Amino acid sequence: MVKIRLQRVGKKKNPFYHVVVADSRSPRDGKIVEQIGTYNPMTEPATIELDKEKVEKWIKNGAKPTDTVKALIEKAAK
Repeated sequence: MVKIRLQRVGKKKNPFYHVVVADSRSPRDGKIVEQIGTYNPMTEPATIELDKEKVEKWIKNGAKPTDTVKALIEKAAK
């Protein structure tokens, strides 16, 4: 099963995330299929950059976003 989820790439106490499409069995920072955006919670307000076309394509093809990513997609749509 394919999931849309966050992949942490930031330093200690300075989180930064890539929004990625990955197999649900792979580890959090393991092999990915495609990177479709970024999320930086350290800025005020938090910066969310998503490729909406790719997000829609992957969801249409059966990828399930995690709860956190689902909330980020809804925030980015506003």
